[in-house]
Amino acid sequence: MPKAIWLLVIGMVINVTGASFIWPLNTIYLHQELGQPLSVAGFVLMMNAGAGVIGNLIGGTLFDRIGGYKTVIYGIAITIISAFILAYNHTFLWYVALLVGIGFGAGMTFPALYAMAGTAWPEGGRKAFNAMYVAQNVGVALGTALAGVVASIKIDYIFISNGIVYCLFLLLAIFGFRQIEANRQVTPATSNVFEQKKNFSFSRPFIALLIVLTGYFICWLAYVQWQSNISVYTQQLGISLKQYSILWTINGAMIVLFQPIIAFFVRRWVHTLKAQIYTGLVIFIISFFVLSQAQVFTMFIAAMIILTIGEMFIWPAIPTIAHKLAPEGKAGFYQGVVNSVATGGRMMGPFVGGLIAEAFGMVILFYAIMGLFCLAFISTALYDRVLKEKITAEPATKHSIQS
Repeated sequence: MPKAIWLLVIGMVINVTGASFIWPLNTIYLHQELGQPLSVAGFVLMMNAGAGVIGNLIGGTLFDRIGGYKTVIYGIAITIISAFILAYNHTFLWYVALLVGIGFGAGMTFPALYAMAGTAWPEGGRKAFNAMYVAQNVGVALGTALAGVVASIKIDYIFISNGIVYCLFLLLAIFGFRQIEANRQVTPATSNVFEQKKNFSFSRPFIALLIVLTGYFICWLAYVQWQSNISVYTQQLGISLKQYSILWTINGAMIVLFQPIIAFFVRRWVHTLKAQIYTGLVIFIISFFVLSQAQVFTMFIAAMIILTIGEMFIWPAIPTIAHKLAPEGKAGFYQGVVNSVATGGRMMGPFVGGLIAEAFGMVILFYAIMGLFCLAFISTALYDRVLKEKITAEPATKHSIQS
């Protein structure tokens, strides 16, 4: 990989490590330390995710207007300020406001990092986004592991550690990302706000993106059940929290170690991005079918292994499609929309899954998710239909999805 991609990968690892210090402990801290009911804790986390959605959209738009370097700096600055204030203000209202600030600031950085990866290594195609995807999972593994060690000393130290990690990210961005930005020509911002509005339209590429993101939203809606309702389900079956955490250790280890195997499959048999999504969806369905039959820990291990293989096909494919569809000067905005949809799925998933599980039971929830995946198949099959006429006229354009 080019040096620029390595710098972005390291930045993504540090960024997600910082974010992962807090998210596993949010519910515990709100419930046990601040005395809030679980419903209130869930609503606060939804506000955090909602701020992330807005941050993603603004961060993507800013990338197109002022470039990735400044966007990342602004996002990190907001996150650092929120993190250090949170370190010394633990009352409930401060916690809510600052968690929203952290979600917004972190949300700004993600689309900028992905868009920078796509523009820094355009010939890399899926490889650039796959590297960022692996980096995210390395960050999750590091962050959650370090958070457990820090929390065992004193839980309040989590917030200080979070701010320190983001300071490291800021230093890397200041000294490492400026050169990446220098190699990219930023589209100048228009001076007239009405002219800016006219620049956006529901063009064919954007409609195609929205269609494929319908399936992406469903995938995240399903995936996040593992982090919410399935964790409760395992407790009901007598599976310990230690065993449940092992499932995510397996997930993270596989994502790093299985990359050569997935790359071999992609080169040998799964040649197009659509085929990668189809393959991932089939594997997701198998995973949730195994879940519907699971009563012992080994079955949950099997389901997690299958799920992880599926996500390694789908997660990098979607931002790659967005990069290929994005018109000149809209790469950041398109990546912002992708990250917003993913965040929206993570935000709505626990709530929707909880409603279905409480009304009909967990097994019905799994079957309902399997049914929803059929809609993802349809959206994947149809999204490039709106581009058919354009591709026929311009067979060599960026919007081709056969790579």
